[in-house]
Amino acid sequence: MKSERIKEAVLIIVSFVIGGVLTFVIIGGEDLINNNSSSSSTNSGLTCSAADCTKVVVDESGISEAVEKVYDGVLMVRNYQNDEVASTGTGFVYKIDGDNAYVMTNQHVVEGADRVTLITSNDEEVEGEVLGGDTYVDIAIVRIKKVDSLVALQLGNSENASLGDLVFTVGSPLGYEYRGSVSTGHLAGKDRLVSVSTGNTSSSDWVMKVLQTDAAINPGNSGGPLMNTNGEVIGVISMKLVQTEVEGMGFAIPIEYINSKIETLEKGEFIEWPLLGVSMINVSDAKGSYRYNFDIPNDIDSGVVVAGIESGSGAADSDLKEGDIITKLNGEEVADSAYLRYELYKYSVGDTIEITYIRDGKEHTTKVTLSSSND
Repeated sequence: MKSERIKEAVLIIVSFVIGGVLTFVIIGGEDLINNNSSSSSTNSGLTCSAADCTKVVVDESGISEAVEKVYDGVLMVRNYQNDEVASTGTGFVYKIDGDNAYVMTNQHVVEGADRVTLITSNDEEVEGEVLGGDTYVDIAIVRIKKVDSLVALQLGNSENASLGDLVFTVGSPLGYEYRGSVSTGHLAGKDRLVSVSTGNTSSSDWVMKVLQTDAAINPGNSGGPLMNTNGEVIGVISMKLVQTEVEGMGFAIPIEYINSKIETLEKGEFIEWPLLGVSMINVSDAKGSYRYNFDIPNDIDSGVVVAGIESGSGAADSDLKEGDIITKLNGEEVADSAYLRYELYKYSVGDTIEITYIRDGKEHTTKVTLSSSND
């Protein structure tokens, strides 16, 4: 009798356990499976940089939600010279104010234009007014009349981005036929120093600190936005490393560097770059040419030779003389004139900096107070 009661109790306990397991599988198990399936196919985009950023979702369909969010804010830019299209590029709306929309693009996209027009995602061509631009920043601001389809893109923060983050751009590679093309890639590098030419020559005279991406970038993408998965602009496409043996290396100007210049360019004012007050020749050029007659020690292979000093400049009030070889600026080595400008433009008009130079084979230092390039 006692053993039968024990068997009954065991059966009751086993029944409860089996019933609980079945209930979990039928009711909760399906939800768990669905949740696991969802988490494997759907994940949130990067954390928003802007306070009012709308976070989007990246799933098996890619970044379509982010593209839709920004697509109507990216435009094709046409540079007209002598009533003909001289070149094309890309721009994007970053601000809408009343009846006007403000478009950011590269300075080299609108350089030399007699007339600039912009083509919207709806294929509407509108007249643009270039308010201001700067060669060294390689940014220009164009104002257009607002049309219904336009949206303003949010400016984010590249400093919050990490290597390997998914990024994308919308642009007009190769002109009108491929306008509105979307390309994706990853953030491949940060704080890259790339030597460029600010003029029409092949020699580099400026160094830019840029973001590197492996997203496809071609002629016509210049001036377009580089965006994170939330559609925030973290950089402005400026150039592509053009070498036949190199692929997948594109560059963008970090948006933080541009932000401090936007207001000045909107007003049509010149950016006030500091002036050292010397004309320069790269040591490598001076040593390899019979045109120059400077006394350069054999063990000096980098730096810049002072070829002349501007009257009334900070250099004129310093100990610098023609023929001196500048090797450092505030302790930072300058390999050539491009790197000297890069270091110089970290400072402001009125700042006093230390110049290290070589004269008669010996190292010296002097102080220079920077004047304005706009004087």
